[in-house]
Amino acid sequence: MTEANGSNGVNPDKDLNAENLPGRRGDQGEPVRVQRGMFGANNGGDTTGYGGLVRPVRLPGQATRPYGGWFDEVADELEGALEEQSLLPENAIEKTVVDRGELTFHIAREHLLRVARTLRDDPALRFELCTGVSGVHFPGDKGRELHAVYHLRSLTHGRVVRLEVSAPDSDPHIPSIVDVYPTNDWHERETYDFFGLIFDGHPALTRIMMPDDWQGFPQRKDYPLGGIPVEYKGAQIPAPDQRRSYS
Repeated sequence: MTEANGSNGVNPDKDLNAENLPGRRGDQGEPVRVQRGMFGANNGGDTTGYGGLVRPVRLPGQATRPYGGWFDEVADELEGALEEQSLLPENAIEKTVVDRGELTFHIAREHLLRVARTLRDDPALRFELCTGVSGVHFPGDKGRELHAVYHLRSLTHGRVVRLEVSAPDSDPHIPSIVDVYPTNDWHERETYDFFGLIFDGHPALTRIMMPDDWQGFPQRKDYPLGGIPVEYKGAQIPAPDQRRSYS
């Protein structure tokens, strides 16, 4: 008997395939850390009632063929185009991920420029537009703590793919793709400003939001809290670093 919520009597908190649990992957994927509590608090500061929650945090793993739909066509065309340039696809593409109905190519950073140019110029691919680059910081992803994620759109074919490139904290360098996608200029500056990723070859890699002499990169997960007290309706709200700790 199907219940009114369409769950077929299965508790959605126990069903790893439930559509309302987009963050659950069961035992699949690559573990990067273990989440303890709702916000990762480890000093008794978690007042949410979820302090006993323990669950692994996983990144999606390598997909297997067939990927489905046009994903296989794009993957085949990209691999073929790289081979025509005497570049083995497995040397450039570290893994291909299909997750949440989206296609992501994880690219070795030394081959990023060639892959981006191929995706833009190959007639069967024609990803003419890069809508920007976003930074991500995974402190537990040892050896590749910093990630840069690029969203590419094909106006010709009406398709969207992602490129993801990683670098270690100790060597946060990634090639700039401004020569291929000039609109990425300010996006790379913002990612450098907030995450400390250094885009080699950028025409003017300077901070874009924070003051030039700012110390650190404020969107990294290990960046310390700070701030100033704020008055709100007659009360003084302490600065974030003076409040109850959630880190």
